[in-house]
Amino acid sequence: MKELAIVAIGGNSLVKENGRDTVKDQYEAVCETAKHIADMVQDGYDIVVTHGNGPQVGFGLRRSEIANEMAGMPAVPLANCVADTQGGIGYQIQQALTNEFAVRGIKKKVATVITQVEVSKNDPNFKNPTKPVGSFFTLEQAEEMKKEHSDWIFIEDSGRGYRRVVPSPKPIDIVEKDAIKSLIDAGFVVIAVGGGGVPVIKNGPSSYVGVDAVIDKDFATSLLAEQIDASTLIITTGVPRVCINFGKPNQKALAKISVEETKKYVNENHFAKGSMLPKIEASLSFLEGNGKRVIITNPESLKEAIHEQAGTHIVKSDFPRNAALGQTDCIHATF
Repeated sequence: MKELAIVAIGGNSLVKENGRDTVKDQYEAVCETAKHIADMVQDGYDIVVTHGNGPQVGFGLRRSEIANEMAGMPAVPLANCVADTQGGIGYQIQQALTNEFAVRGIKKKVATVITQVEVSKNDPNFKNPTKPVGSFFTLEQAEEMKKEHSDWIFIEDSGRGYRRVVPSPKPIDIVEKDAIKSLIDAGFVVIAVGGGGVPVIKNGPSSYVGVDAVIDKDFATSLLAEQIDASTLIITTGVPRVCINFGKPNQKALAKISVEETKKYVNENHFAKGSMLPKIEASLSFLEGNGKRVIITNPESLKEAIHEQAGTHIVKSDFPRNAALGQTDCIHATF
């Protein structure tokens, strides 16, 4: 049986820079990532792809608001915006992978599953929103928008500006996990839990209703990996390796670290809450279950990372330390 790996793509990694955020620009970024995923398929892995949607769901909300304000069109709820971005981004990844497989002669089909993810209606994050969505704004722009939308909350995000935050409850179950398993068993590359999945709560023994929130895609990916028995979780970001002591003279990139060492770094506050910390926490959750290894790296390093020649590897067992690399590998970003 082939090894099953889940690859999580950051939503911000599909928007390369300000001013290059059109659908066409996004598709070009997707096509580049598809090449790296195809490398893994050629190496014999079964693959599930997940993706973020922070910028995209923010764009969708803003379009809805403008259409409502200017033309009286019905506003689109946040849960529906999440579903819309699952479909739109999933379509692009699905097409890019299909085309890349055709070029390489890989006999593999791709399917996107619009995925619902159950959350608790009592999750404390509904009262204290923390998830950044949409574009970055200056403080002046954020204050101006709050005049029109008094209930909106903005936070400064990773030194890049201010972003709106929305509720981000923790995922507790992947509703379509059995469908995803069936597609994997049938030989498909599956795209699932896009944007963390559409958040839903149970309103009966076997029924659900959507709620306005955005689930962190790394936590949802980690849960999916557990529920479909994946052995490897790969989280792509904007850096080739995770760093500790970032920006300090003793800054160090990490090649391979144990679960215990990772927890120590978390307790020492080495990882920023808005960027790397959720990825680390999701990684630990996966490894505390049946997961074997986690790799955190940038998309272009995927092929080398799978063969332990790149990326940060978090593993269960202890091992000799071989962590220090060049300081230029450690430019943290939000993905």
